[in-house]
Amino acid sequence: MATGFYSHPDCRRHDMGTGHPECPERLDAINDFLLATGLDVALNQREAPEVALSDVQLAHNAGYVANLRDLMAQVAQSGERRAVDPDTVICPHSWPAALRAAGAAVAATDAVLDRQLENAFCAVRPPGHHATRSQAMGFCFFNNVAIAARHALDVRRLKRVAVVDFDVHHGNGTEEILTGDDRVLMVSFFQHPLYPYSGTEPAADNMVNLPVPAYTKGMEIRELVEAIWIPRLERFKPEMIFISAGFDAHREDDLAQMGLVEADYEWITRRIKDVAQRYCKGRIVSCLEGGYNLSALGRSVGAHLRVLAGV
Repeated sequence: MATGFYSHPDCRRHDMGTGHPECPERLDAINDFLLATGLDVALNQREAPEVALSDVQLAHNAGYVANLRDLMAQVAQSGERRAVDPDTVICPHSWPAALRAAGAAVAATDAVLDRQLENAFCAVRPPGHHATRSQAMGFCFFNNVAIAARHALDVRRLKRVAVVDFDVHHGNGTEEILTGDDRVLMVSFFQHPLYPYSGTEPAADNMVNLPVPAYTKGMEIRELVEAIWIPRLERFKPEMIFISAGFDAHREDDLAQMGLVEADYEWITRRIKDVAQRYCKGRIVSCLEGGYNLSALGRSVGAHLRVLAGV
């Protein structure tokens, strides 16, 4: 079976303004790298559908979803951007982009569970892991991975799923949505102190947070993954794994100060895939989160996809 690659032109139209690091060119950088290396031909290219709001409400409050939809409709009508926090801006095209980003995650989940695909990567934006049940923040509106995980549990009736978050920032939104749900195990590492300045206090037994200092390099992360992530994942025996795939811990990324390189993302992906092959029939859905140095992002996603696709 193939590795799916979900995206949509709507995801590129979401634009938070000149100079914003979470920019449309991020998707261009990924696509350009795949084309330049020929990796695109190894992937099953699929168009992301719009998510059903019933799926969004598995992870977000109905009132929040309705208010966000209304606010985005106002922005679309006025044609003028509006900030919801100092970092997160709505533009006239943000609503369809958010629907496609979450829709990619849910569609990929269904395709993998239906054995159409072995695994999948969602090249989408806006990202999701900072979005809480009732708040947009940190470039995020809908929590794509949390929505997909809840879809797998509540709609597709899986009993256990794991979320792996290797973005350089703590996935506070995913933690808030999934904390205390014993059907979910979430493992992550992140630079601390760094936005959103959370994750250091134990939230629940199903959260395995590894805050690390600035300038932590790949070999140190590998040791932590091997010593802490992998044993917990193996004891949990997930039926599916979701990845919040942020590539901003790369040493060339200016939004943080960690020291990972492409080989580290390849290694981390391989270890996750090893667990997936042993416990959940290889079922993985990975969703793009951060990664703001365009060259490093393209190369790192390429390393991630080579492992997923087995090429």
